[in-house]
Amino acid sequence: MKEHKTGLEDMYVLKGHKKLRCGYTTGSCAAAAAKAAAWMLLTGEAVEETALKTPKGILLHLQVEEIAMRPGADGQMETVRCAVRKDGGDDPDATHGLLVFAEVSRRKEQGILIDGGEGVGRVTRPGLNQPVGNAAINSTPREMIRKETEEVCRRQGYRGGLKVMISIPGGEKIAAGTFNPRLGIRGGLSVLGTSGIVMPMSEEALVKSIEAEMRMLAAAGGEYLVVTPGNYGEAFAGQLPDLDLSCEMKCSNYVGETLDLAEELGIRGILFIAHIGKFIKVSGGIMNTHSRNADARAELMAAAAFRAGADRETVRKILDTGTTEEALDVLAASGQELLEHTMEEVCGRVQFYLNQRTKGSLETGAILFSSVRGKLGETGTVPELIRRINEQKARIKI
Repeated sequence: MKEHKTGLEDMYVLKGHKKLRCGYTTGSCAAAAAKAAAWMLLTGEAVEETALKTPKGILLHLQVEEIAMRPGADGQMETVRCAVRKDGGDDPDATHGLLVFAEVSRRKEQGILIDGGEGVGRVTRPGLNQPVGNAAINSTPREMIRKETEEVCRRQGYRGGLKVMISIPGGEKIAAGTFNPRLGIRGGLSVLGTSGIVMPMSEEALVKSIEAEMRMLAAAGGEYLVVTPGNYGEAFAGQLPDLDLSCEMKCSNYVGETLDLAEELGIRGILFIAHIGKFIKVSGGIMNTHSRNADARAELMAAAAFRAGADRETVRKILDTGTTEEALDVLAASGQELLEHTMEEVCGRVQFYLNQRTKGSLETGAILFSSVRGKLGETGTVPELIRRINEQKARIKI
């Protein structure tokens, strides 16, 4: 059997000396399926492949699957349903391999009506790409679907309207493991894609997810946010007494980008709650905490310990550690007072670099913890930030 060529065979990105294959988005799948279904509806001719030019300018040739053509009483096709299979390339994409269906039918009213069916989520909170109540089909995929189906209508001389229903069987189950429940998208997946192309392990996509959640919280009235890098921070935040978590979100490794987005969206303050292993890097001005960008954990901990009064041997031992938890053990072995003073130094440096990034445009602070020792320290701004976070609870509409 001849291998199908999509047009992405020579498109890849290099990550760690490895070639990673690019793919195409759920939005591209939806638009291609809608185009194929519209063509079959208006011509009565089955098609096995359709071409789609993505917003990035790449021409895709996508296979059409699961074709179902239903004629009406007058012999014309009444409804056509078909699918295009999602290919996320080498990206760790939860939607890879799913069939994205488009069901297209005629309507008397002019224009293209686009909606979501099975497995496509619904927007339940303001601040997202679509209004509350709409199917979670973002603006770029909507425009792609509209453009492709309108072109089919033009070529066939059809002057009526079309209804396009996008569905992703199995989407509701998969969505439970994505950002969607946190964003207020219920019942399924989002149909996404600004370029039509999936870039493997795209940092841009991750930052866009952070932005989407922050926009939702801001639209709900959240001016002060609790931000954690990941699950450990979220779990620790949940154990803190007297801290409202209505406006809690995650930032992964993107501390600097999160601060920049907050400034852009008019957020007034952020309280970070982070494991020392992440934010020891921030104490050195490292605003993307992924290990591939920078490490320096032992060096920064040693420098803070030296400023706090550690002797040469303790500093050397810290420099020889492999984890921050191990470095904390070294500090504790030299006395609880040294450990506490070192954490004061770290928190002071964290606050300095948070302020340097924001230039005073928003209030910032941080609580640092250890998985073994619990809370290690906090910046001086924390009590006031907690007060403001708790005060806004009555105004939040989530």
